[in-house]
Amino acid sequence: MADDSVAQIIVNSLYSAGVRIVFGIPGAKVDAIFDCLLDHPEIRLIVCRHEQNAAMMAAAVGRISGIPGVCVATSGPGASNLATGLVTATTEGDPVVAIIGSVPRLMNTKRTHQSMRALEILGPTSKSAVGIDVEDQAAEVVLSAFRTASTSPKGASVVSIPADIAKGRSKFLQFPSHAFSAPRYGLAHQDLLNEAVKLIEAAKFPVLFLGMRSSSPQVVGAVRKLLTSHPLITVETFQAAGAVSKKLAYLFHGRVGLFRNQVGDKALAKSDLVLAVGYDPVEYDANLWNPTAARKIIHLDYASSDVGAYYHPLLELLGSIKENLLYLTENLKQVIDVTRSETAQDLSDQFLQWQKLPQITRTSGLVHPLHFISQLQKAISENTTVAVDVGTVYIYMMRFFFAYQPRKLLCSDGQQTLGVALPWAIAASLIQEPPCSSKVVSMSGDGGFMFSSQELSTAVQQGCNITHFIWNDSSYNMVQFQEELKYGRSSGVKLGGVDFVKFAESFGARGFRMSDESEVEEVMAQALAYQGVSLVDVNIDYSNNKELAGHVIDSEFN
Repeated sequence: MADDSVAQIIVNSLYSAGVRIVFGIPGAKVDAIFDCLLDHPEIRLIVCRHEQNAAMMAAAVGRISGIPGVCVATSGPGASNLATGLVTATTEGDPVVAIIGSVPRLMNTKRTHQSMRALEILGPTSKSAVGIDVEDQAAEVVLSAFRTASTSPKGASVVSIPADIAKGRSKFLQFPSHAFSAPRYGLAHQDLLNEAVKLIEAAKFPVLFLGMRSSSPQVVGAVRKLLTSHPLITVETFQAAGAVSKKLAYLFHGRVGLFRNQVGDKALAKSDLVLAVGYDPVEYDANLWNPTAARKIIHLDYASSDVGAYYHPLLELLGSIKENLLYLTENLKQVIDVTRSETAQDLSDQFLQWQKLPQITRTSGLVHPLHFISQLQKAISENTTVAVDVGTVYIYMMRFFFAYQPRKLLCSDGQQTLGVALPWAIAASLIQEPPCSSKVVSMSGDGGFMFSSQELSTAVQQGCNITHFIWNDSSYNMVQFQEELKYGRSSGVKLGGVDFVKFAESFGARGFRMSDESEVEEVMAQALAYQGVSLVDVNIDYSNNKELAGHVIDSEFN
């Protein structure tokens, strides 16, 4: 039986798993992998500027494509730098396989250069973290990592390869592509499905509550088929954005998260039965949307519910979300159409009320977030990927920007990780067919942007087609307005000191400035029309921010 180098087996295994792009930063303990990647004709290697960003790019590939994204880092701090990106992926259900180098086995008990117990550091950030101890384990360990990352709830898997093993040889070669498929799920128990049908048909105000796992491409079709056949008031979490199509938008009553003051919160409060589909409490804690613990809930997901005081479903429909939704669609007969009720109409009017605010059409002064959002909505198609960083920009965008296609409006909801937008946009641009063919939009505050701004160089050198908007107020504003609400003042939030137009140009990108409301439409059009990487410094008006966390009195939920 022929044998190959372990590094070659690993690279061939990546290809068998469907990987066509790898993100990473080289180093002596992992250079054998990079050397093999250089010769592979169908895997593109993207060299990043920071390992954290490599992990975030890999996570975006996993979220968008469903195939685990791959990042590679060397030993020591190269490995530990992956931690934030990996825990974000695991928390938010994005499949990732991280390959890290480590010192040769002979040195792993010594105090030596870049020796670190990396698996102990990265273990809590991932679903699994395993080292390859002997050469003949390599193919099996990589296979297991992909299957673990792809099995719901999805997340990150870490594989550590000692430098001497990577250069060693093994007769156990890569597995065939079908071996990398995660286990498939089927229908829940039929008695439970039939009981769910009865509960939904008996409900007077049922609400469909869509969570992060409902926006996967495999599930969205079933969600839309259910809503087409049986109109239900529908509420999304932030990561479920795009599950509801434009044709079905009349059923959509907004997204919920962070603060319990949205129309979607009111819809959930009025519901006598919540059908929670693909919901994960990490998105929006149940005690926030179900504070009295009085909601009747049907839990529909791959995994059992996180039962507690505020989330204890009457039924759990476990298995394929798609298949269980299709069963409900086909077997429901007499579901009340609450969308025609006075309550539903009132909620719908409240949800769209912001579109009539004067901030939408004003023509001078600092750029108001709602004006910006309304113009961006007009300027891009529903197929444009928009990656949103954490910060005040994230609250505004996830509440007010409409998304009609799954995984096109991206945010970090579970960990609320700063700096995700630009790395995600780079990955989204590179995995297009053909690569970088359509404009991708990313957005951040000035604080969040600097967490990953060095990747502008990566974006330019890789030929990405990205426009990045910075909502600039020279502070960590999401922290600032919440501190002011708590303490009457803020601390530790002031930033500034960067000319972002010059900064962008220093990387070879095109810089624009949007200083006044009168410039929004023109500057936005110019930046979006630019073929390549452009950046827009937006002088944002956050004067209404405290309203984002404004308290809604309990009577408004009744």
